[in-house]
Amino acid sequence: MEAERTEGQTREPERAAGASRRSLSEEDTKNRPAEVRASIVATKRGNSRGAKGRREMDPKGPRMTEERPASVPPGAPQAGETSSATRHAKPWVWTERMLAALANGVKGGKWFRLIDKVFSRRNLDRAFEQVARNDGAAGADHVTVDAFELHLEENLRTLHEDLRSDAYRPQEIRRTRIPKPGTGETRPLGIPTVRDRVVQTALVHVIEPIFERDFAEHSYGFRPGRSCKDALRRVAELLKSGHHYVVDADLKSYFDTIPHGPLLDRLREKIADGRALSLIQSFLEADVLEGLAAWTPEEGAPQGAVLSPLLSNVYLDALDHLMAEAGYEMVRYADDFVILCRSAEEAEKALELVREWTQANGLTLHPTKTQVVDERSGGFDFLGYHFERGWRKPRKKSVAKLREGIRRKTRRKRGDSLEFIIQDVNKTLRGWFEYFKHSRSWAFPRLDSWIRMRLRSLLRKRSGRRGRGRGLDHQRWPNAFFADRGLFNLETAHAKARQPSLR
Repeated sequence: MEAERTEGQTREPERAAGASRRSLSEEDTKNRPAEVRASIVATKRGNSRGAKGRREMDPKGPRMTEERPASVPPGAPQAGETSSATRHAKPWVWTERMLAALANGVKGGKWFRLIDKVFSRRNLDRAFEQVARNDGAAGADHVTVDAFELHLEENLRTLHEDLRSDAYRPQEIRRTRIPKPGTGETRPLGIPTVRDRVVQTALVHVIEPIFERDFAEHSYGFRPGRSCKDALRRVAELLKSGHHYVVDADLKSYFDTIPHGPLLDRLREKIADGRALSLIQSFLEADVLEGLAAWTPEEGAPQGAVLSPLLSNVYLDALDHLMAEAGYEMVRYADDFVILCRSAEEAEKALELVREWTQANGLTLHPTKTQVVDERSGGFDFLGYHFERGWRKPRKKSVAKLREGIRRKTRRKRGDSLEFIIQDVNKTLRGWFEYFKHSRSWAFPRLDSWIRMRLRSLLRKRSGRRGRGRGLDHQRWPNAFFADRGLFNLETAHAKARQPSLR
């Protein structure tokens, strides 16, 4: 997966919801007694509507059973500040008593009565706010975030009632394909409707801390309080400590091939609420629309759905712990991971262990992209960077993605003023540099020169000349000409970033 982010795709508008938007009062933030349970061996059947028994999602669909729980010890202490799960748990969902149970563990290791927390109006309100901040395209129903917000109170009330009464069903997922930078390949992207994104976000608010509590330390992707830079930092530390032999692994079409059955089994290890599990299953089995074609997926979690990153981490968590128990230094960001070893023999053994696990769990390692490499000879790519001989630079695909974005913004027929175009280009350059500023200094001058060439070509076109900016164009529009107009310079920015801060 492409982990680098060259431009922010997220808007942060100040949305005025008016009378339609519910505001959170002080009463909303108070803790209420939690209804947390843990399962025991005996099961109780009946009560088809939900909390305590067998129920049906659909007359033709699977039936999910639920175990009768035992209560959490009332004297459980509060969670400490060191836990990522408790630190990032949403306060409008997770009360102090629930956090205490999370920190100390529930009896039987399973959580009960989660669905009521999913359809809580407070949770749905906050879920929509998050969806609105992320914006995104409309789904198969063509309803945008703005259109959904026009009738926000009615829409959220309907979601609340449908989830509470078990009448909610996900809509189709609109599938599109986006190009992979630097290749002729495309990546499938699933776009749920806004209403489904709200429900998935509310669901993540509830179940994420349950799994986050036990996720492996070396997993960094799509986890609260963690980022690509944390993963890159860990890789750099291991390389400096002598781990030069690297298992560069690639899971072939991971998001599209996650087996539904084993994934649900892993969810059942910690969740005993049949209605919550059935809701998750309904998202996995939602119909997919791509052009005029439509089908019901039998495997996979659509890449682009709010719930999919968490589910992908849940499924690979067993691999994380297997490698850690075997003593291997693994660094994983979603489906992109490397294993750093001190010898070639150790790396080959690690790769064989990964092969065995993936084969047993319904996944496939890419036959040509998975290999053992020596970082001192040839190097490897990870999260947008190329690592080799103790240094790093943007990998070729990362540079290709930047150039593609700059080309779009510097077309010779673009009619905006040069100053406006430079401001637009700077937005891309600043975001790209912020991620790749840890590269070696020689990675930037050629890019700066190429960007100025694009701008000279644009000016050359406007002055009635043909072709690319060259020759006398460097005298007509010298480097200082663009610097005076505020063009962001990667080489200069890198030199400043390397200077020690003055105190």
